[in-house]
Amino acid sequence: MHSVAILVLDDVVPLDMAAPMQAFDWTRLPDGRKPYRVGLCAESAEVRTDGLVLRIERGLEALESADTVIVPGRSEESGPPSERVLDALRRAAGAGTRIASVCVGAFVLAEAGLLDGLRATTHWIAAAELGHRYPRVEVRPDVLYVDNGQILTSAGAAAGLDMCLHMIRRDLGSAVAADTARMCVVPLEREGGQAQFIVHERPPVPRGSDLEPLLRWIEDNLAGEVTLGAMAARSGMSERTFSRRFREQTGTTPLQWLLRARVRRAQHLLENGDEPVERIARRAGFGSPTAFRERFRRVVGTTPYAYRAAFRAKVPTSPEGS
Repeated sequence: MHSVAILVLDDVVPLDMAAPMQAFDWTRLPDGRKPYRVGLCAESAEVRTDGLVLRIERGLEALESADTVIVPGRSEESGPPSERVLDALRRAAGAGTRIASVCVGAFVLAEAGLLDGLRATTHWIAAAELGHRYPRVEVRPDVLYVDNGQILTSAGAAAGLDMCLHMIRRDLGSAVAADTARMCVVPLEREGGQAQFIVHERPPVPRGSDLEPLLRWIEDNLAGEVTLGAMAARSGMSERTFSRRFREQTGTTPLQWLLRARVRRAQHLLENGDEPVERIARRAGFGSPTAFRERFRRVVGTTPYAYRAAFRAKVPTSPEGS
């Protein structure tokens, strides 16, 4: 049997731990046999998290005999992992063990140096911090998981389940993985990436910036024609000076800021109404439905139709006669 060791550290996120436990434990071969032996291991016999105390039977020595090691995320208040944990992970990696992280478990792998020079992902809200702390890691915030062969990383807990199904398919084929996905009541593959779940806030602008009135004007006029020349003239600057000042204060170009603002407007309209996509494209300021679909998919990672199906606000209906 293929041995899967889930490394449980203090302040572990319970869902990050449970998702891979269930996915591998529910997997069955066509003849009904279980191909995976799943177990928890920890640095100490007791692990505390979110009002729970978990009693773990196996220690770090479990990593030495595991074929796959899974590192779930931990709460943001957690301190750095101990050198014993990091050394155990390094030894496992050196022995060729497959190692994967769920959500912010990527920070543990990065601290051990296992992500240096590799592509990796984590929960979108922590992606910038991962890149800042570990500049040798190529952070991909817009995907559900990254498979580098021996080392894998995933975004949030649900994306961790996607990653586990991917590993099961890699190990045992699509038919077995599809059966496991049915047991988990999830699709074997999800359309789009993590980008569709990211709240794309507008780039921060220093309080009191002279750009604040302009940005409000842009937000109020997204449906119209907003050109670089018009923005510069409204700011009383030449286009060249305006572009430089804009990048200094927002970290992006006027055109990129405008396009992101239009996508944000489109997301809001898709979530909160029934208008056709073609009308939403006009209201958000895109020249054509085709240009809108292409830009929306590039920023959000899925189509406007799929986004509406996933995120449209559900309004509960009142009982008849109430």
